[in-house]
Amino acid sequence: MSNLAADLVLTGGRIFTADAAKTWAQALAVRDGRIVAVGGDRDVRPLAGPSTRVIELRGRTVTPGFGDSHVHPPSAGITRLQCDLHDVRGRDGYLEAIARYVDAHPDVEWVEGGGWSLADFPGGNPRREDLDRIVPDRPVFLSNRDGHDAWVNTAALERAGIRKDTADPADGRIERDEDGTPSGALHEGAADLVERLIPPPSADDYRKAILESQRYLHSLGITNWQDAWVTPETEPAYRALGESGELTARVVGALWWEREQGLDQIDELVARRDRGPAGRYSPTSVKLMCDGIVENFTASMTEAYFDGQGNRTENRGKDFIDPEVLKQAVTKLDALGFQPHFHALGDRAVRQALDAVEAARTANGWSDTRPHLAHIQVVHPDDLPRFRQLGALANAQPLWAVLEEQMTELTLPVLGPVVSARQYPFRSLRAHGATLVMGSDWSVSTPDPFLEMEVAVTRISPDRRGHAESFLPEERLELVDALTAFTAGSAYAQHLDQAGVLAPGRLADLAVLDRDLFDPGAGAIGDTTVVGTFVEGESVYEAPGLGG
Repeated sequence: MSNLAADLVLTGGRIFTADAAKTWAQALAVRDGRIVAVGGDRDVRPLAGPSTRVIELRGRTVTPGFGDSHVHPPSAGITRLQCDLHDVRGRDGYLEAIARYVDAHPDVEWVEGGGWSLADFPGGNPRREDLDRIVPDRPVFLSNRDGHDAWVNTAALERAGIRKDTADPADGRIERDEDGTPSGALHEGAADLVERLIPPPSADDYRKAILESQRYLHSLGITNWQDAWVTPETEPAYRALGESGELTARVVGALWWEREQGLDQIDELVARRDRGPAGRYSPTSVKLMCDGIVENFTASMTEAYFDGQGNRTENRGKDFIDPEVLKQAVTKLDALGFQPHFHALGDRAVRQALDAVEAARTANGWSDTRPHLAHIQVVHPDDLPRFRQLGALANAQPLWAVLEEQMTELTLPVLGPVVSARQYPFRSLRAHGATLVMGSDWSVSTPDPFLEMEVAVTRISPDRRGHAESFLPEERLELVDALTAFTAGSAYAQHLDQAGVLAPGRLADLAVLDRDLFDPGAGAIGDTTVVGTFVEGESVYEAPGLGG
């Protein structure tokens, strides 16, 4: 028995296997980093030997480790170490937090950070004068929650030489007063005019940031993720952590596609990938940013925007990558074995991404690159069945599918009623056979999978339970489908075919929850917490009282 004894046994609980049949069990056993048994208590308990760690679950749920298929740990970790506004709301709250940070950091040359919400400012546009009153003598650069806009003060505008006569870049817009004076909000590529002047984080800064993010993500049960924006500056930190063994999560790096460079950059992407994996880090995906966001009119749409007063405009948003170039790029990347990872938020961007996948399938035949489209805020009904037909994964960020200020004040008025009703069509995609995977886009929004699952199931913001109507309730998912998307679905997106499902022979990447997740009497889904996270059977996070 000693040679067959398990290293870890979890018993007396609810084991969600996430297999194709969505089966349940009571217990599981782990040996040498892999699951050796899943079944009833009486089947698994005999595998416990004298040195086996036995955890009595007492009815709690065990799931495969969660995957976040679209997340930004280096920048999120950096922000957590800078002027972090993610847990603050309202103009006055932001200004108080900024003032505290400035007082505590009198020697920093640039005041950096982010996390403010578009909905907290008229039209989604903060003002430079507010920052000037707090920081008149140092430049300030604060990204908003989704990273598509920046709030800057006068000192930052002056340092960048942004004036009345400064032209908008092709991929962005400088917000202005009526007389043309820059007002303090920079959209999309316009933010780069300032950001490029900021001294970049060091390699050690990125290393600390990733470790801080990993610590936090493990506490949420997350054992794998896809970094949706790996640059030559952040990749060395991943490689160093992977080689040292400090990277305990499984990470796929989506190498950033510089849209100004076109096809010429493919050789460099190949060279970066060919350096091989480093521990649990593998740079096998390429991130292609096809468009922007609705709220600043840069999401690429099939229908023109409204101006907010009910008048249709001529603006249909921006294509950040020419559609024909996108087809060529994806076809070449697919042929080379790269996984395309698209930022496709508007329905025209979604269509163009699917067209590019179709071009690759036509030229190369079917491949196992598993392309995925992230954000998919608006999907034209004609394109719903194409995800299954093309083997393109639907990468959803469910927390955004709610009626809150950003939606009601900034999104619905400019999309109009017809297009607004096409937003976040999770159930429709599922009904059309799409493979659903999920991610958070953290630090844009929380990476807590339980808050995200609650919204996927209710389409109501967790902070408005009982006080808000469901947003497009016909698109609600069943909890089992949302949970599968965060486990088996996201593992599939990361090519982790040995993880994502709790079955004998699979990697023992798993999360222990504080309750029976499917018990209606256990409380709201979003109130669930993780009490233990394991990677290959080794504990990477434990809350007090886990046991064993």
